[in-house]
Amino acid sequence: MATTTTDKTFKTINPANGKALTTHTLMTDAQVADTIQKSHEAFKKWRFKSVEERGKIISAIGEELQNYKKELADMMTSEMGKLLTQSEQEVDLCSAICSFSAKNAPDALKSEEREISDGGRGIITYSPLGVIYGIQPWNYPAYQVIRYTIANLMAGNSVLLKHAENVTGTAKLLKSIFDTAGLPEGLFSVLVITHDQSDTIIEHELVRGVTLTGSPGAGKKIGEKAGGELKKMVLELGSNDAYLILDDADIDLAVEKCIQGRIYNNGETCIAAKRFIATEAVYDEFREKFVKGMKALKLGDPTDSETDLGPMARKDLREKLHEQVQKSVQHGAEILCGGKLPEGDGFYYPATVLVQVSEGQPAYDDELFGPVASLIKAKDNEDAMRIANDSRFGLGGGIFSKNVDKAVEMASKYFDTGMVFINSFGLAEPNMPFGGVKNSGYGREHGGFGMKEFVNAKSIMIGDA
Repeated sequence: MATTTTDKTFKTINPANGKALTTHTLMTDAQVADTIQKSHEAFKKWRFKSVEERGKIISAIGEELQNYKKELADMMTSEMGKLLTQSEQEVDLCSAICSFSAKNAPDALKSEEREISDGGRGIITYSPLGVIYGIQPWNYPAYQVIRYTIANLMAGNSVLLKHAENVTGTAKLLKSIFDTAGLPEGLFSVLVITHDQSDTIIEHELVRGVTLTGSPGAGKKIGEKAGGELKKMVLELGSNDAYLILDDADIDLAVEKCIQGRIYNNGETCIAAKRFIATEAVYDEFREKFVKGMKALKLGDPTDSETDLGPMARKDLREKLHEQVQKSVQHGAEILCGGKLPEGDGFYYPATVLVQVSEGQPAYDDELFGPVASLIKAKDNEDAMRIANDSRFGLGGGIFSKNVDKAVEMASKYFDTGMVFINSFGLAEPNMPFGGVKNSGYGREHGGFGMKEFVNAKSIMIGDA
């Protein structure tokens, strides 16, 4: 948790014990303005570097992330409470993104030629836009930054970062890693600022694009501000992902992967498995085994290798989650395990399973950003898909079925989400697009798509003289 102690400073808090970590100082308006100007000046030089030249530095960043792996993993765990092993996995994913981007950018950003109507020649080039402003959340403190930063640096843009207050230490450490890797000064800048200062950055004439990962509420506010300035945006927002356990599912596999998908990163993942929709034919078996598995999870110190589930990132987030559980129960849901606030230090919340979940409950309608699972019974496979799509969100989802071809058909034709995972649970892959539809946002990152979100696809047409 980040608590403001004066108008100019705030402290980061270790969620495992509630103790203060570090005091950080907010930037002045003059410092912010100077940072934006330096970012623009750096962009004017960087844009003319070849994609291959940029790629060498991006590759070096990936290597430097590995050199700092322990320090970075320790920092993330202390600031937001993820299991230390998962912090280490996050660093590896960040390095993989750097490697993929450096390798594939020359092809993704190369100019294209097309014949035009008069027999002449058309050329399409991809030119960088300029300064790109990223507003990022706390749940993946390194990955969220790397995801948009590396794509935009490869495209030739410069990058500003406003990170969540409670992971400010991670933001500053990433800046040090980028510097050590040889990224020219000004191309990646960390802004330790207030929300009011953030609004002025969106309005700044030198800022050409805005990318946000956060809640739908934040997406609407930031989207309105950026749209008012006619600036391109990418929004990666929340979700209430449904995982379907169909009539022919391997139940043991489904239970294993659904538990992992619900509690990975302490359940604080936009693309986590959240609603589990099992058909009537398999519901009882799935419920029994799923609840047994959730009850067996060990809640505790995220640095302990025996721990399955660490603390939530902030006290207020735990309070909100508990209120959502209580409200769901008041409207008819039943708790099969968990659902009680543990005593002691830290912001822990137990693995919780709700049944009798239906429309009008937060467990059905809203995103529960923590280790709470909603179990829902469907009549059959078709009904399961109907329930899955009965959501204002559309980021990811999953299907468990032994008939993979049928599952792929359902995923491609009927699942109204940006991503679908079959017989597994969803995490990011550097070579696959990441993003959603409906209230889960728009735009794509990864898979080469992110490199083209903030570029000018320029048409050059040469007549047949």
